[in-house]
Amino acid sequence: MSGRRIVLASGNAHKALELARVLPGWDVQPFGGGLPEETGETFRENALLKARHVHAAVGGGEWVLADDSGIEAAALGGVPGVRSARYAGEGATDEENLAKLLAAVEGRGDRRVRYVAELVAIAPDGAELHGRGELTGTLAAAPRGSGGFGYDPAFVPDGETRTVAEMAPEEKDAMSHRARAAAALLPQLPRGQSPHGDCPPE
Repeated sequence: MSGRRIVLASGNAHKALELARVLPGWDVQPFGGGLPEETGETFRENALLKARHVHAAVGGGEWVLADDSGIEAAALGGVPGVRSARYAGEGATDEENLAKLLAAVEGRGDRRVRYVAELVAIAPDGAELHGRGELTGTLAAAPRGSGGFGYDPAFVPDGETRTVAEMAPEEKDAMSHRARAAAALLPQLPRGQSPHGDCPPE
């Protein structure tokens, strides 16, 4: 049995796989429907918007998980922040977003960055749980590596010389902002292996 099912408020298969790895006992399934516009001013507000939307869409009968995450550059006052996924415009690719960030930071001297992830889980009965994780590092001068997604090819965690995209998935899972948010959320979730999500939290 793969574990208790939880519906992720995202169609991003990469994100679903990563969250499944860091939430043992849970079968993370991407949501196939539409999602609300991310109008929140914080990662947590956007995660709540998505979680509540999908919880309503599935009729409240299943566990729902939402993630909102992004990168904040110190030299840019925290930009792109909540606009990380659309920094270079609506529908921008990961490569376009990263290229814009590298260009914006170039010549400023301060290459410090921070990944932030906010996870919100909603139980079938509507109870809302929350976990936050951060990872600090610096921006590489140019993208390196073929693993990961988003800004990973230029994100060098503190204490590392490699970018996140140059790491094996298990190395990323041991330190990523999303893994740290999952570690904060996991103790609040039920531990059972039921695929239906009808057991109360322990």
